[in-house]
Amino acid sequence: MRLLIIEDSERLAALMAKILTDSGHVVDVAENLDMAHTSIKTVEYDVVILDLSLPDGDGREVLDNLRQNKHNALVLVATARGDVFSRVQALDAGADDYIVKPVDGDELIARVRALSRRARQIQSEQLTFGNVCLDQVSLTLTVGGRLVSISPRELSALSALMKCQGRVLRREKLEQAIYAFDDEVTDNAIEATISRLRRRLDSLAATIEIVAMRGIGYVLTERAAC
Repeated sequence: MRLLIIEDSERLAALMAKILTDSGHVVDVAENLDMAHTSIKTVEYDVVILDLSLPDGDGREVLDNLRQNKHNALVLVATARGDVFSRVQALDAGADDYIVKPVDGDELIARVRALSRRARQIQSEQLTFGNVCLDQVSLTLTVGGRLVSISPRELSALSALMKCQGRVLRREKLEQAIYAFDDEVTDNAIEATISRLRRRLDSLAATIEIVAMRGIGYVLTERAAC
């Protein structure tokens, strides 16, 4: 991933950059708002690590710039301002996460790793397997290029299976993807949903199929060629 650290402390910026570079990321550093704005105009970043107190202004200007211009970069605020009010202000302004200085290296890596997972989800708007494509933003399904009407519950089940394509999705995980906490779930509810989804995929000549792993869950695989 490509990261931008906006931090006026040369020592801290160098330390964070080394930690993240050693973790396999490409890291740029900006020490003030002017450098930050220039960097953001030049490069599409996955994650921005932002200090709020900069020598030429408030770091929230960067947040405003990113959000107003609809940049996809996720923002981790790293600042000495540890009070609740400052955290709430930053999050309300559009930050995705918040870490208080002094920054622990392991925590920094973990938080960036969590943001990287979110960045990949944002970038991967479409799930595709065989001739089936599910758009996670518009919540539409196409099979062989044809738009298909499908119930929200079946769509949720298919989405969960497609995210695990080729790997077993445990029954309890599938249930979590389909039902809310206050939904009443009967013993055969999952099986009924999967059965309906199978019939729908069959009728549309989908090149994928749902295989039951007895006592474990389900796996989505490509159909064997005839």
